[in-house]
Amino acid sequence: MSYRSGHTYSEYPQHHPHDHGRASQRRGAASHAAPVAPSQTGYTLVHAGKQVRFGPVVFWIVVGAVTLLGVWSAATATYFAFRDDVLTRLIARQAEMQYAYEDRIAELRARVDRATSRQLLDQEQFDQKLEQVMRRQTALESRATALGTIPDVTGSIKPSRGAAASDVGVGTPKPSPISNTVIFVAPPDREARLESRAPILASPPPNRFAKVQGVDNVLVRLQSSLDQVENRQMAALNSYQDGMESRVRRMRGVIGDLGLDMGQLESAVPRMAMGGPFVPVKLAPDSSPFDRQLYRINVTRSQVDRLNRTLALVPYRKPVIGEVEFTSGFGVRSDPFLGRPAMHTGLDFRAAMGDPVRATANGKVVSAGWSGGYGRMIEIDHGNGLATRYGHLSDIGVKIGDVVKIGQVIGEVGSTGRSTGPHLHYETRIDGDAVDPQKFLRAGVRLSAG
Repeated sequence: MSYRSGHTYSEYPQHHPHDHGRASQRRGAASHAAPVAPSQTGYTLVHAGKQVRFGPVVFWIVVGAVTLLGVWSAATATYFAFRDDVLTRLIARQAEMQYAYEDRIAELRARVDRATSRQLLDQEQFDQKLEQVMRRQTALESRATALGTIPDVTGSIKPSRGAAASDVGVGTPKPSPISNTVIFVAPPDREARLESRAPILASPPPNRFAKVQGVDNVLVRLQSSLDQVENRQMAALNSYQDGMESRVRRMRGVIGDLGLDMGQLESAVPRMAMGGPFVPVKLAPDSSPFDRQLYRINVTRSQVDRLNRTLALVPYRKPVIGEVEFTSGFGVRSDPFLGRPAMHTGLDFRAAMGDPVRATANGKVVSAGWSGGYGRMIEIDHGNGLATRYGHLSDIGVKIGDVVKIGQVIGEVGSTGRSTGPHLHYETRIDGDAVDPQKFLRAGVRLSAG
């Protein structure tokens, strides 16, 4: 192929006629080569003596198409040769992305599960704390009910001034008519009260989820409030038990100081109408300190009640009300009529004519009438050899065989018998022998002091 800018020249040289045959052979061979000769306006393709002229645009389009076809063929061959590896890599990449996506979903789901578990755990803990508070409140309310049976612990509610005037003598305990003090009964103005009512719990319902941090603070404050109430209850019980035990010791000490036999006194106490099957008191091994303390208090109270019934037969109270003033003591004195030393077997209480005389202990009247120097006299047998005499009475209000109670009016002060003026002659006797009544009166003062 060659390019001509002007005329078209033959590619082959001129030959002589005698070389015509040889030249024809060369032209035949040359025509099979089909060369393309560029022309002035494009490219010429010569084949078998024919010439095909192409413009430059068409030529380059054909060349580009052939090139693209070759490239496409090479790419297709490469694809078919390596498509298994490509597909494997694509599948592996897709699987990796899927696994990563699933791992992310699993992680998020685990976070949600942990958050849900934490919330359920918090809810369960909140419900447990709230249930514990409710149980403590219920226990404290039951304790308050138990303490309500002990008036010395819970005290009493003071009436208002307006209601006090209308309730006089109705619900207010009166002092003993003998000693002007309440023996073994808590005075109405005693301030030993126990704030045993737990505050009303304004807590959310148990199923409400506690997300707010302040809920824990509320529960802590409620627990603290219940702790304070429980501590006050225990302190009041301890104080009450100490007082009861001290009273038992004083009562036993008084009986011992008087030289009396506890066994004989208890056997002389009249039995009240009561009965029922014997059911022993059992304290559970897992009882709370409050229950054990209440059990000890009940045992001590039963001892105090038994001693109270026993001491009801001991004449340690005053036979007249008001201030005690003795005009003559027990022992040797100058006889008011003869002026000579004589044994005075009792105490003379100054009193006005007609003042009431009261029994100083439970007992039975064994004598009621005129008795020599005693004038009008009453003698009461209290059992176990204990007896009391009331002399110089102006009037007698009982008769032989009557059963009298502590503080009951049995007569009136007078001046009958060997008497120089209105007064009460009071004697205490053990097995018929006169003993100093002040010994019993001092025991009464000791008991009333507690």
